Amino acid sequence: MSVKAELKTIICELSYEEREVTLASGRKSNFYFDGKQTTLHSRGGLLVGQAFWDEVKKFDGKIDGVGGLTLGADPIATATSIAAQLAGDNVHAFIIRKEPKGHGTGQWLEGRKNLPPGSRVVIVEDVTTTGGSSMKAVERAEEEGLEVVGIVTLVDRQEGAREAIEGAGQELRTVFTKSDLVG
Repeated sequence: MSVKAELKTIICELSYEEREVTLASGRKSNFYFDGKQTTLHSRGGLLVGQAFWDEVKKFDGKIDGVGGLTLGADPIATATSIAAQLAGDNVHAFIIRKEPKGHGTGQWLEGRKNLPPGSRVVIVEDVTTTGGSSMKAVERAEEEGLEVVGIVTLVDRQEGAREAIEGAGQELRTVFTKSDLVG
């Protein structure tokens, strides 16, 4: 079974639910993708890393890092970094805090020493709906001196994220869309 086929099975079994939820965007929905159920699963995490690395490699030029807003991006960034290393490429993971560290250096970005200013990075997400969280991560990464070359998401709910992200001048790559998973 291919990486994507096996990953699709895990997502459908562990991450997809039909129930009333309020999304990060504030919207109500009758279905939910809990990406962390897949990204924190031992086999799912491995497959996520491989699938994301396959997408990250499609961006032009060398990529120095992958990361995004904590908490959804954390396991994805780590798994992608490890998949890249296993393939012989140095791509460091980073984490963007939701607010600056309350002690010590007060930093927004963890993994900073691995990514000097001007490093080319890709923002990773577990699920995109409107694109708001992705664009917040892009903004924060750019404020930290990183060059964001694009965004990769595990699942695009197909509710406006692509339009918003591309309208802001970023490229969005998806491992899956909602249509790929549940038709």
